[in-house]
Amino acid sequence: MPKGRPNTMNNYGVLLNELGMDETFITPLREKYLQPITALLYPDLGGACLDSHKAFVVKYSVHEDLDLSSHYDNAEVTLNVSLGKDFTEGNLYFGDFSQEPTPVPKYIEIEHVGAQGLLHRGGQIHGALPIASGERWNLIIWMRSSAIRNQLCPMCNKKPELVEAEGFGDGFTETPEDDVPETVNLCSLW
Repeated sequence: MPKGRPNTMNNYGVLLNELGMDETFITPLREKYLQPITALLYPDLGGACLDSHKAFVVKYSVHEDLDLSSHYDNAEVTLNVSLGKDFTEGNLYFGDFSQEPTPVPKYIEIEHVGAQGLLHRGGQIHGALPIASGERWNLIIWMRSSAIRNQLCPMCNKKPELVEAEGFGDGFTETPEDDVPETVNLCSLW
């Protein structure tokens, strides 16, 4: 298994594209199974047109990464699946959407249970509390919509100036302006 940092916050894990899993596993998972769900749950974030992703596995253990501090993802929608192993503690916590960290933030805690996943807005402040024992592995998929992020970068909140990049370029693409998805009122679908 390739060794390295899967992202800028975790020290242990692997990028799934390095294992050749993007086209055979992650892309079909995103397009066939996740996108119908995200289209209903996150229409305002381009849930119906999530056209790229970054997928990785991270590892938490007592003598390595224990936790993950408050942050938001470089994604419109994130899937976080606890792949298990035996561990105690290490709940996930969530704050407001694009909330500025404050000295006494208000968060809700979610128990992270092995073999269960959680979909959330990438821009929602969140983190992982320290595990007390054992080892936990998580599959993380940052799903991105070029139609959304071409209008406003989720990391700096500015209109992006696109430059040519290899691969998906963090989900930014040269897309005609008229391809921007319409916002759908979820209540009107019922």
